[in-house]
Amino acid sequence: MAVSVTTVLVIGVLFIATFVRAALGFGEALVAVPILALVIPIQIAAPVAVLISITVATAVLVQDWRHVHLRSASGLILSTLIGTPLGLLLLTRVPSNLVKACLGLAIVAFSAYGLLLRQFAALQDDRLVWAFGFSAGVLGGAYGMNGPPLAIYGSLRGWSPQRFRATLQGYFLPASVMSMAGYWLAGLWSPDVNHYYLVSLPGVVVATLLGRLITSRMNTPLFMRTVNGGLILVALLLLAQSL
Repeated sequence: MAVSVTTVLVIGVLFIATFVRAALGFGEALVAVPILALVIPIQIAAPVAVLISITVATAVLVQDWRHVHLRSASGLILSTLIGTPLGLLLLTRVPSNLVKACLGLAIVAFSAYGLLLRQFAALQDDRLVWAFGFSAGVLGGAYGMNGPPLAIYGSLRGWSPQRFRATLQGYFLPASVMSMAGYWLAGLWSPDVNHYYLVSLPGVVVATLLGRLITSRMNTPLFMRTVNGGLILVALLLLAQSL
C-alpha cells in the first residue's frame, strides 16, 4: 500500500518533536502542532500530539519513575488546575499577540541569564512551585504552552537531567490524559487521529530511545545550557508568532 506524502510528513514531524521531548522533557507541542496544522486539520493535529505526549511520558516514567520529584510534580499539577480557568479567560479577553510577545521576552531574558551566568540552582525548595504551576496553567489554558514555566522551574532547582526529565513527565502524563479525555468528550478522537498515531508510533519509539541516550550522556551544566538554548528557540518562535 502506497504511503501518502501527508503521512510521511506527519511521521517526520512527530519523530523530531518526540526527540525534542525525550531529550529535554518539554517542547514537542510547540514543534509538532503548528507544523502539523499546515498539512492536516488542527482538530486532528492536536489530539495526535497529545496521544504522542502520553506515550512518551509513560515510556519515560516506566524507566525513570524513581527520579520523579513527587512534591514538585504534585504541586505543579494542583496549581496548574487553578491557573487553567484564568488562561481560558485570557484567551477570550487579551490579544494573543501581546501575550506571546511578553512571554517570549520573559523567556529570552531568563534563558540568556542562565546561559551567560550559568547559575541554575537558584531555588532550594518548593515554596514557589505554585507560581510556576499557576503560570503553566494560565499559558496552557490560553495557548497550550504549559512547558516553558515548568522548564524554567526545573532549571532553577538545578535538577539532574534524569530528575528534570522524569519530573516533567510526571506532570505531563496526567495533564495529557485529561486533555485527551476532553478531546474524546468533544468527539475529536477520530479514526484519523488513531491512524496518524499508529503509523508514527515506530518512529516515536526510536526518537524516545535516542532522546534518552542523549540525555544520559549529559552532565547537569551541559543539560541546563541545552534546556536554556531550547527555551530561547521557543521564545523566538513566540516572538515571530506575535508579529
